[in-house]
Amino acid sequence: MKTNLHWLKEFVDIQMDVHELAHMLTMTGLEVETIDPLDLRFDKIVVGLIKEVRQHPEADRLFVCDVDAGKKSIQVVCGAPNTEAGMKAPLALPGAVLADGRKVREGKIRGVISAGVLLAEDELGLTDDHSGIMILDHDWPTGTELSELMPRDDWIMEIGITPNRPDCASVIGIAREIAAVTGGEIRMPSSKPREEGPDVESLASISLLDPKGCPRYVARVIQGARLGPSPFWMRYRLHLGGIRSINNVVDVTNYVLLELGQPLHAFDYDRLRGHKIEVRRAEAGERFTTLDGQTRELSEEVLLICDAERPVAIAGIMGGLNSEIFEGTQHVLLESAFFDPRTIRRGAKHLGLSTEASYRFERGADIGGVVRAADRAAYLIQEIAGGKVAKGILDEYPERREQPVIELRISETNKVLGTGFNASDVARCLRSLEMEVESKGEDTLQVVAPTYRVDILREIDLIEEVARMGGYQNIPVRTPSVRASEEERYWELDLSDRVRWVMASMGYTEVITYGFISPRVVEALGAAPGEPLMNFVRLLNPLTLEQSVMRTSLLPGLLVAAKQNLSYGEKSLKLFEWGRVFFSKGTKDLPEEKYQVAALLSGPVSLKKWYTEERKADFYDIKGAVEALLENLGVEGFRFKGVAEFPAYNPEASADIEVGDAVLGHVGVLHNDVKERLDLGKSDFFAFELHVDAVRSVMTTDKKFTPFARFPAVHRDISIVVAKDIESLAIERLIKEEGGRLIESIEIFDVYEGKGISPNEKALGFRICYRSTERTLDGEEVNILHERIIDRIREQTGGRLR
Repeated sequence: MKTNLHWLKEFVDIQMDVHELAHMLTMTGLEVETIDPLDLRFDKIVVGLIKEVRQHPEADRLFVCDVDAGKKSIQVVCGAPNTEAGMKAPLALPGAVLADGRKVREGKIRGVISAGVLLAEDELGLTDDHSGIMILDHDWPTGTELSELMPRDDWIMEIGITPNRPDCASVIGIAREIAAVTGGEIRMPSSKPREEGPDVESLASISLLDPKGCPRYVARVIQGARLGPSPFWMRYRLHLGGIRSINNVVDVTNYVLLELGQPLHAFDYDRLRGHKIEVRRAEAGERFTTLDGQTRELSEEVLLICDAERPVAIAGIMGGLNSEIFEGTQHVLLESAFFDPRTIRRGAKHLGLSTEASYRFERGADIGGVVRAADRAAYLIQEIAGGKVAKGILDEYPERREQPVIELRISETNKVLGTGFNASDVARCLRSLEMEVESKGEDTLQVVAPTYRVDILREIDLIEEVARMGGYQNIPVRTPSVRASEEERYWELDLSDRVRWVMASMGYTEVITYGFISPRVVEALGAAPGEPLMNFVRLLNPLTLEQSVMRTSLLPGLLVAAKQNLSYGEKSLKLFEWGRVFFSKGTKDLPEEKYQVAALLSGPVSLKKWYTEERKADFYDIKGAVEALLENLGVEGFRFKGVAEFPAYNPEASADIEVGDAVLGHVGVLHNDVKERLDLGKSDFFAFELHVDAVRSVMTTDKKFTPFARFPAVHRDISIVVAKDIESLAIERLIKEEGGRLIESIEIFDVYEGKGISPNEKALGFRICYRSTERTLDGEEVNILHERIIDRIREQTGGRLR
């Protein structure tokens, strides 16, 4: 938002230096990003009176003018089409420097001497208008230096407006903030036009077919307006605000936009068929040509302003070519409305169109200020373009909105801010912002915010305003009084750090993927409707389809990251992520959030070197990563059981990870169909995912010390043939039960299926380590125990020694 100091001073007294003002505004939350002095060069530029104009003898498009410069008359060659005898214009004398840096010199133009330059507004740096020489007021004294008549001591401030403060996207909005801090009075501009002629109800009518999209629509009619250029002061201020001057009627709507923050639109009244305004939704595929000459295809998300037969504007975004103000316009219908921010935002996004109007409507206009803006614009049009303002105003407001009454507790204010404000302090802060405040007991105030403060909805919003007006710099700095204890530590930070340390130590790289994903990626994993993976929280306004739902698993994000890395030529991938997943509760309640940790492995785990061959990752690498992680987290007794419930895995190479009846997660090899659907190439992908809450429930926090072994170990092997459906874990459990405390460790050293055994059988080889912590075991003792274990396995599994 750009504004200049002189304009602000019209609404509020400002006694401080511009840099002090900028600091004050910044401290209230309106960051002043730049302060630039108005650099106008008026040296040797005077008011010139054109006494005579004659055709240049050698050029059809040039004129020779005799100009009174005050102390003398000089001859000037000029090509401006609006050059006339009797008009006053800025005259640059030799030695003057123009806004673009050119220096004026006396010389000949097509054989005729020119001793100066009659200037256009852009040559003075006032506006970007170069259509003709600038016309000065006739009562300005001839020969007077322009610097004595035009203000030069002005400053341009650019202020960063946050999305929650659309009321400050106007000069009056900034002035209100200044008045609130300094205690000054706001001077509102004149805004009551002289009404005459017929009643407005006899000239036009309004129909709101979509009152949700347009809760309020106000219109005025001005008859007999004379179109022409706007006065310099208006064109100058529009130029400083970054808006191009068009004509006096359109310029008024843009001027009020900058001044009051309310977007307006002017229609050619005679081009509105039936003299009727109708607000409705566009139909899918409907086409409309906007003021910029572009024909746009509309959708049902777009709100239209129509006359009795056709669309004439896109509500809150841009007017139509078929109803624009043009040279022949005499009668004007002036629109001032409030449009639903979400509707305008969606419409602008669909059209790929952003305007000064849509910028403000998207953030929330002042529904209580639309009449004031219409009156102000009608007043200005009447002043600079003439015409008669019809009696009355059309105001369609079917469901009047009442401002919420918010209760503010003084105790809560001081608790949040760490201050000692009393009720009168808080009330004074809020009243300075034009809020209605009423006391309801010693600790409670009832507050009603003005309609232009669309951001004030809750108690905490009022507390923020108290902090702003009281001065953030005045809030005392206090050390938080909290009781530090082990129980109050954030377990997420502690556990996530441990997970990151373990995974990084195994060579995995952490990635952080978006919490928003595409449902198509989850569908590609093989998830069916009704499964937990499809229980999405859907976004109301997704940026793209690729980010339209919140993730229910970390693996889709890891797979997308893996695909991107593969496209960069990476062959070996070891990725992991710690993060939240989200599940819909099917109501308006907040979604269920859970922490998970997941990892993805693909490609070679060791490259070919002179002393070894390349080795590709396999299922046991990812299984080993799970074991290392769980062991480091203090999880005991976990097992890998059956086929994982996760649909993306190959059922022949997957397992659920369990402790007792608790399912901690899953591990497996990505199914070939999933790889094909996600275009991941031919490499195998191995993954696991753990549910953090389940892991925490079985973690042991007690640290156990096992003394170093003092006595030798004895190793024995068992190779046994059992049915394929018997799990190795079941056999390990039998070995531990029978061997008791003398079993130190069990390892599987062989798994065989094929020649020599039945197709329904498999051979498993176990290496058992026997050791006592109290004595040396003799061979006979170990042999007897080993035979007992073999007999137990045979009895329980029906197996046989290989």
